[in-house]
Amino acid sequence: MALAVIESSIWLPNISLFVFIFVCCVFSIGLLPKASKSSRSAGPLDNVGSSSSSSAFLRFQRKFLLIYSLASVMEGLWAVFGEYELSFHGVSKEEMVTSLCVGYVAALTVDMICNMACKLYLIQKFSDGIHCCSLYCSGHKKACLIFCTLHLFVGLWKKTSPHPSLWMASICLSLATSIFSFSFEAMLVVENEKQGFRQDTLSDTFWLMTFFESVSLILSQVLANWLLGSNVGKDMVSPSTAAIFLSVMSIICVGNGWKETPKATVAKDYNVSYAHIFKVIDVNLLLPDKRIWLLGFAHASLHFSVAIFWILWAPTVVADGREAHLGLVYPCLLGARMLGSTIFPWLLTGPSSLRTEDCLIYAYILLGISFSVIAYDYQEIAVLVSLFCLFHAVVGLIIPSLARLRTMHVPNELRGGMIALSLAPANAGILFLLVQRGYYQSIENSTMIALASVGLFTSAGCMHLLKQWGKQPYQNWHKM
Repeated sequence: MALAVIESSIWLPNISLFVFIFVCCVFSIGLLPKASKSSRSAGPLDNVGSSSSSSAFLRFQRKFLLIYSLASVMEGLWAVFGEYELSFHGVSKEEMVTSLCVGYVAALTVDMICNMACKLYLIQKFSDGIHCCSLYCSGHKKACLIFCTLHLFVGLWKKTSPHPSLWMASICLSLATSIFSFSFEAMLVVENEKQGFRQDTLSDTFWLMTFFESVSLILSQVLANWLLGSNVGKDMVSPSTAAIFLSVMSIICVGNGWKETPKATVAKDYNVSYAHIFKVIDVNLLLPDKRIWLLGFAHASLHFSVAIFWILWAPTVVADGREAHLGLVYPCLLGARMLGSTIFPWLLTGPSSLRTEDCLIYAYILLGISFSVIAYDYQEIAVLVSLFCLFHAVVGLIIPSLARLRTMHVPNELRGGMIALSLAPANAGILFLLVQRGYYQSIENSTMIALASVGLFTSAGCMHLLKQWGKQPYQNWHKM
């Protein structure tokens, strides 16, 4: 009797997709200076004015981007290697879900603690009659150092212990990820002000942060694959060695700080009453400034949808027994985000010069539509990957756009606490859905994606309201 042989094919992205993304990024960055309406002639990074101040800003910017790239590689190293490592050590799917839930509980906790620490720190400094711009930056530096120390601790633990605690590693890495989400951006804006640079110089740095983060995440995947090599059992601790080296390098870079002499003195003395302190700082009294809450909700919905995507993208691709080379799809997604980040300076200073709120309205709608299609319409792998790439390209545009709006509407001293507070409801929502899906099986993957779509459409409405209410600069917030 003849046996029927069923051949299984593994879907691979076409090599032309990688080439297309790379060429588009090169042309987008290379042609931007010629298309810009501004008087800059040195390219998109020269946004300071005089040659001396431009040179100082570029040194400041490059050092920050180096630190941020090192931190991004550390984050990406555990992201691409973590699940594989757990599977190698025989950790079940149920245990992975449990560790993920524990991690989100830790992230939710640190978000609330950081918000409270932000308010208490400002109360202390204002009660002493001191403008805390230069002093507050040291708090963000300490947070960045804590981020590096957590990665160093996990790396050393995995290097020395044959069976490290799954829960403790998940808690430490989740705490590090939560700190990463706000501390580096907050340190950048406060240090930028401390050095005396204008606020409008930050726009280029915001999109470069997204660009270099995406590049670093791709490099972390390449680094992890190279370190593992062919002898997986022997080389399993190699990524931990790399994490130790990167964390030590980051601690050195962050600890050294910026040595340039500030171009302008920003420290001032104010006679501030306690009533004024609580009017400015207390989170309940941020309610009248609805712009901050609109930005917070938009940031929370983006964080929620991106987290849901990274949890469900692989099961969605390989649903119904389909097979795909996920290791090659991953760089496509990050490459799309790189391309999306390069669109931001075109919209800001290119021929269109669209208002940021207008861009975000359409961007959030496009994200919501792409997620809705994924949730309610069965698609082939090629179509799914196309939608995923579109999703990440738009995310690459939204991240620097939101950062720019925070610079316009949120005081630098409240920036870190505001971002941490906005992440709290997103992490709480993700934790709730993980429990419902992982333990009770009472919710479907499509429903989780649909909920993310609703949040994205609502964020588009928030950006419309923000546009209608107009810009209310925060520069005079200390005069209230």
